[in-house]
Amino acid sequence: MSLAWRDIRHNFGRFLLTCVGLSLLLGVVLSMIGIYRGLVEDALALVRGLGVDVWVVEADTRGPFAESSRIPGDSREAVARIRGVAAAGAITLQTVETLHGGRQLRLQLVGYQLGRPGGPASIAVGRGIARAHFELVADASSGLQPGELLRLGRDVYRVVGLTRGQVASGGDPVAFLTLRDAQALQFELAPPSARRERARGADPAASDTVNAVVARVSAHVAPTAVAADIRRWKHLQAMTQADQELLLTRSVVDRARKQIGLFTVILMMVSAVIIALIIYTMTMDKVREIATLKLIGAPDRTIVGLIVQQALALGLIGLGLGTALIFLVKDWFPRRVILSVEDAIALTAVVLVVCVLASGLGVRLALRIDPATALGS
Repeated sequence: MSLAWRDIRHNFGRFLLTCVGLSLLLGVVLSMIGIYRGLVEDALALVRGLGVDVWVVEADTRGPFAESSRIPGDSREAVARIRGVAAAGAITLQTVETLHGGRQLRLQLVGYQLGRPGGPASIAVGRGIARAHFELVADASSGLQPGELLRLGRDVYRVVGLTRGQVASGGDPVAFLTLRDAQALQFELAPPSARRERARGADPAASDTVNAVVARVSAHVAPTAVAADIRRWKHLQAMTQADQELLLTRSVVDRARKQIGLFTVILMMVSAVIIALIIYTMTMDKVREIATLKLIGAPDRTIVGLIVQQALALGLIGLGLGTALIFLVKDWFPRRVILSVEDAIALTAVVLVVCVLASGLGVRLALRIDPATALGS
């Protein structure tokens, strides 16, 4: 029978408590990896959910997600006439907060033209928008239900359908409404401001402005070629879907990605130190037993195996308990936590390496124990 297992059975209660404590730390490491995956997935959810190939925004900007972008609404017709464009639609994007049901509700509003690219890819519950005004499709994470009424600005909208997994880069639920309704919310002035603008000679009714034009490209045409044609106009900027995804992951969520990565590395270093100290303490508690093994002629590999096996058991059991804990509570996190099998396997490999390296302190102590210690009083 394994000496490591016999020693664990002898001190099973203390060993189990140690594993539980370590599992909390390794669970935090796994949750940080899941939060990072969720952060990237949330940042790309809206961009991918629209199912388009080319994004057209204001010249010299990287909008509409990285910075502000405003272009004339009739830019859609110009984009739609480009060779290779199968369909094009204008969209607006804005973040709003409103009081609903006694709670503050924050939404990312997407205004789109019915029947054109830019709307929800699929409806999970209810139906899509069928009327030109005052209907809304929201993501299920908003807590809204079909049939509910929601006040936005000066108007009341009826929720007619729900999507799933449609969130903005900040984690806010996405809601879709018609382009005209969205333009009224974003660009139309309140009556006092409108009167002031008319007094100074401006036209407050001129609100045919959009944040971007999105286009689907024919199967036999490369999106990069269409984007290059649009860039030659000089007054518009064009990005392919791949460019937009890269921009979001490298710019919008880059700082958060680096911070989470650094925090994960620090946690792994802390885990290594804790495992090393635990194994060292456990080895000190077995000084006389190890001395006895040496006295009866046990080879050094047996003693080294005892310590390394306990370190591996400590790490694997702690990781298993931590993984089970995170799977149970991940749905309670305020942001999406994505746990993949690949990440779990990679973390297991890292934990195994950390355990072997951390056991070195205990091994060094064990090999220096004098066999005569077993004969002492």
